[in-house]
Amino acid sequence: MKENILEARDVHFTYSDGTTALRGATMAIERGKKIAVLGSNGAGKTTIFLHFNGILRPGRGQVLFNGRPVRYDHRSLMELRRNVGIVFQDPDMQLFSASVVQEIAFGPLNLGLSREEVLRRVEAAMEATEITGLKDKPTHLLSYGQKKRVCLAGVLAMEPQVLICDEPTAGLDPLHAGQVMELFDRINRQGATVVLATHDVDLAYSWADYVYVMSCGTVVGEGLPGEVFGNEQLLRQSDLSRPWLVEVFEQLSRKGWLPEGLPLPRTKEQLFNYLQEVKGNKVPGKPAAVYLFPRG
Repeated sequence: MKENILEARDVHFTYSDGTTALRGATMAIERGKKIAVLGSNGAGKTTIFLHFNGILRPGRGQVLFNGRPVRYDHRSLMELRRNVGIVFQDPDMQLFSASVVQEIAFGPLNLGLSREEVLRRVEAAMEATEITGLKDKPTHLLSYGQKKRVCLAGVLAMEPQVLICDEPTAGLDPLHAGQVMELFDRINRQGATVVLATHDVDLAYSWADYVYVMSCGTVVGEGLPGEVFGNEQLLRQSDLSRPWLVEVFEQLSRKGWLPEGLPLPRTKEQLFNYLQEVKGNKVPGKPAAVYLFPRG
């Protein structure tokens, strides 16, 4: 049975400068899933994340955590932020301590944990994000990628039930972006719900269990990755391109180089396996797919 850990119900929000950022946004985050939220700049992704963490309060509508409406008194917000951690796109918005270890320890210390437990969490978070060697380095001397990993470690040290990241791979080279996504997979396997905002349709398609698409402050589409990225009208409406895997697979199928009826590949390895199977069963002068995957 589906269980939602976070929900936004018909949330409206306008910033103090008069900018309307959310116009009746509704989103349900299922416990234990990997969720991607897509949309162009100004679509409302960051704003709805700030509502999930209690940093912003709806002008109208409701946010729920574990099935209960979020309360905005100090104690309730502290409990919410202990369980729903957010990593911002710009790490300089989040870093404020003098050294890496101080930055990561700040959250656990404010939970009133013992020194031993704080040290355990700090060490575990640094190891998970592969920054143990930066332990005593001043935060202002870190590279951009290092700062992003320190911010992530600081949230992980809180051991949240939900990890929310705004454009986590933006500004990272392919190697470190891949390492960050592998880390998210490990965190999810350990039971945490992971929610990412991204412009990267290829990442969202291959990684997510479920996808939301936002535009002009509301959710305009949602579904399984194959459903969302198979909806050309939704993609055009939201200024999103199609993942390269979907485009290549459909071209190969259209040309008869792959048989009809195959499920969309979610990774390049799956696509390569399809091609390898066809190649391995090719009969000269005959379409290989007819023999490996009979039609009709």
